[in-house]
Amino acid sequence: MKITVEKIVHAPVGRVWQAYTTPEDIIQWNAASDDWHTTKSTVDLRVGGVFFSRMEAKDGSVGFDFAGTYSNVVPNKLIEYSFGDRAAKVEFEDVPGGVNVRVSFDAETTHSIDQQQSGWQAILNNFARHVESHS
Repeated sequence: MKITVEKIVHAPVGRVWQAYTTPEDIIQWNAASDDWHTTKSTVDLRVGGVFFSRMEAKDGSVGFDFAGTYSNVVPNKLIEYSFGDRAAKVEFEDVPGGVNVRVSFDAETTHSIDQQQSGWQAILNNFARHVESHS
């Protein structure tokens, strides 16, 4: 099953793309709640390139790695990647007043669909706040 989340980001597409693909930016926005943070991020943004983010609870109690391989990259338009046995697609669509960022991904079986959708949406909302406050 595919899950989709989306958010309009009120900024130019070049800035939106940069914030989505630059480790220094990713560390600032990649968390679903205030008690989590991303402590490390690397990006090799090309087909066959890999990305990595280390996400941890701020109290140090738990953490996990999120990593994958890019399968398609169209600057300012599209990123497709695989992570484990799952895949995701990020689309950047120019709309009046900004960019609609749409993320579609394969659901997993550990968490409910609602939990997955709300978690990924919260991260995307943080992304939009970050971009809009630094543009």
